[in-house]
Amino acid sequence: MKIKLLTVAASIALLATSVAANAQKVYKEGVINYSVVSKRGPAETKLYFKADSNIAVTQSGPAKISILSIGDGDYLCVMVDVPVMGKKVAAVATPAEMEEGKSALPELTFTQTTETKQIAGLNCKKVVAKNPKDGSTFDVWITNEISTPLTGLTALYGKVGGFPVMFTTYQQGAAVTVTYKSISEEKVPAKVFKVPEDYQKISLGDLATLFGNR
Repeated sequence: MKIKLLTVAASIALLATSVAANAQKVYKEGVINYSVVSKRGPAETKLYFKADSNIAVTQSGPAKISILSIGDGDYLCVMVDVPVMGKKVAAVATPAEMEEGKSALPELTFTQTTETKQIAGLNCKKVVAKNPKDGSTFDVWITNEISTPLTGLTALYGKVGGFPVMFTTYQQGAAVTVTYKSISEEKVPAKVFKVPEDYQKISLGDLATLFGNR
């Protein structure tokens, strides 16, 4: 009887250890590092986030591009710093531009699969996403080992069933491939989510014209 009780106790202990090892880590504030591939080529993005604010900072050639989102899509500002041109500009989207941008984004649907693999040390599973606007499909890899608030990069994936690790997002109508690299839990200074005073305020239309996107 003692041997049987010891065996049961050992099994429970092993189960508890397994559950603890697979427990989800919830990040409420910190920094995520991503690699991204867009029509401009490959780049590295550092995303600072907390519950109600996030900013994605990308070095693209000579330009540092920062996309600041606050609230549930209530505020969007695109900041571009190009030292070789002597330009520091910040374009804040108007309410009409925000609505136009939202309506242009697809409402993806998701189909779970049984396929799994590891990405950046995380156990991930594949989900097939479908874009109903054009009928196209693509793979999304998600994990349930970590979670964060939705950000400007992951806003399309609120219903995907996990944290997006390798996925596609859209910028100015073009697809961008995003891959998670690492995350750190840290206090993000409030100034990170503010537009610096030395940036010239312009419209989104002016920004597109200035950098040849029209």
